[in-house]
Amino acid sequence: MRGDAWLCVIDTVYSHFLMIRVLGTVFAALMGLAFGSFLNVCLTRWPAGESIVKPRSHCRNCGRTLAWWENVPLVSWMALRGRCRTCGAWIGWRYVVVELAVATTWALIAWRFLDSAPSLPSTALSFEITRIIGRAIFCWLLIALAALDAENLWLPDRLTWPGMALGFAYSVVPMPFGNTFALARVGHNIHVQAAIASLINIVLAAGLILLIRWIYKLIRHREGLGLGDAKLMAMLAAWLGLTGGLLSFAIGVVLGSLAAIVLLLRGKMHESWATAKLPLGTFLCIGGIVSSLWGQPIIAAYLRWAGF
Repeated sequence: MRGDAWLCVIDTVYSHFLMIRVLGTVFAALMGLAFGSFLNVCLTRWPAGESIVKPRSHCRNCGRTLAWWENVPLVSWMALRGRCRTCGAWIGWRYVVVELAVATTWALIAWRFLDSAPSLPSTALSFEITRIIGRAIFCWLLIALAALDAENLWLPDRLTWPGMALGFAYSVVPMPFGNTFALARVGHNIHVQAAIASLINIVLAAGLILLIRWIYKLIRHREGLGLGDAKLMAMLAAWLGLTGGLLSFAIGVVLGSLAAIVLLLRGKMHESWATAKLPLGTFLCIGGIVSSLWGQPIIAAYLRWAGF
């Protein structure tokens, strides 16, 4: 076959893979919008102790049941300009931010997976699909916790404990090497080794928050961090390992400090700066998402900069 014919074949194959990658990413984004819309229902009803199943979606101000077209993710909010069409009550930016956040993170996860999927061996493909589904669930949980802490200073056990358990199971899954799994290379005790390592990461990450909490209480004679932050940190370590959890913590602390400085400069903190409450969990969740998506290159860049 002539060289130009081979180039034509390669170009055709590449175009097909690119189309599949784009369509898959768009599908993941649309699924993210749908699950983001469901998450908004949870975020609205959980703090009030209401069921997420009944009653049907309605205006929180006038109680009118919403029509189907008022529940289309993102589009309905834009069409209604963020207000109820009956009473004109403000719906809130949170609905848009949450739906876009879930859609964006899921699209990024799908885009990366579909880039590497053609080169994966068949034995590793099903494993990698399981991994990206787990990573999508992890991002969904972090977005939920970030919104709940930002609005209510609340990190509910109904999310942190199951999230921790899922992260533990996620970390115990054997890693693939070439055409075989690590289980075949290391031995049948790899699950035990991974489980022990994950438990150590969880305990150390939670212990970091508990230590800071104890030191603050020792100095200030009042609570500084909630136990929910410790559970969230443990959940981050369960999913990301201790290194990823520490990166999430570092990013969260930096973002929280910047937010506090901005609020101080704008005069929004009416309390003493030392006693004002900020949603640390929100910033930790943002750090967790960043670490989940870009943690490895960030850590590698830091190690190069530090000379390791």
